[in-house]
Amino acid sequence: MLDFETSASDAGKRLDLYLHERLPELSRSRIQDWIKSGRVRVNGAAQKRSHTLRGSEAIQVDPAELTPLRAFPEDMPLDILYEDDAVIAVNKRAGMVVHSGAGRNSGTLVNALLHHFGTLSGVGGELRPGIVHRLDQFTSGVILVARTDAAHRDLAQQFSSRKVEKIYLALVHGRVKSERGRLDAPIARDPVRRTRMTARLQRGRSAVTEYKVLKRFAKSTLLEVRIGTGRTHQIRVHLAGIGHPVVGDKLYGAPASPLGRYFLHAHRITFALPGANQPMTIAAPLPRELQEFLDAST
Repeated sequence: MLDFETSASDAGKRLDLYLHERLPELSRSRIQDWIKSGRVRVNGAAQKRSHTLRGSEAIQVDPAELTPLRAFPEDMPLDILYEDDAVIAVNKRAGMVVHSGAGRNSGTLVNALLHHFGTLSGVGGELRPGIVHRLDQFTSGVILVARTDAAHRDLAQQFSSRKVEKIYLALVHGRVKSERGRLDAPIARDPVRRTRMTARLQRGRSAVTEYKVLKRFAKSTLLEVRIGTGRTHQIRVHLAGIGHPVVGDKLYGAPASPLGRYFLHAHRITFALPGANQPMTIAAPLPRELQEFLDAST
């Protein structure tokens, strides 16, 4: 049994985040599982992971046996756009999660990649082998995967220095007035709805989103979107922030849509091939369900 005593400086913290600070060797998802299963008690009572601490609480943790957390191979179809000895480019379908986490450990892109390719870069750890960047679950399109540690470090450096060009296609509600625009409001976690991000707090991580209008419809606008940063939900947050949520994105204010996903597609990515310093552009065609939805909008 592990015992903790909170102090006044811990007031306002979420229970799971507090424990993750005290137990950094454990993943946040493992701590959340312990909370959910009743292995964590605050002043003798079980609480939710989002429980807000007030300070001076007694917390007891009854650790479960630490089973290894690692991804495993699963036989699932993959649309491979490009591969060499260092890099793989996949056209991820909407609905597929990139890697395990938050209670999900199967059906992910990583599971499929391990089945098809055997081994991937280990830089990201055993739950995220090969993963250099991510796409939201219901965003489709191009995602790069590193096969070797050297390629992973090379690509990570390109992303962090903003040398990778990422182009998306997004259909948004309403008629966007300007032909082009640049959005640079910082993005932070929404303090009220923790599943959302927000660009309304004037604080958070810097984010740059540029767009241009490709086509206008009666009630929507098709945009080409270029991002200079890769923040969580960045495009969705920025576009919703100017009153034009992505079609189908109910989390950020869009009305219900028959799509069953949101209209956001990672269309094209340009980067330097690791070790060769040779520019490479890889594009993924618009998925059929998005193209049909677009055709019906005319």
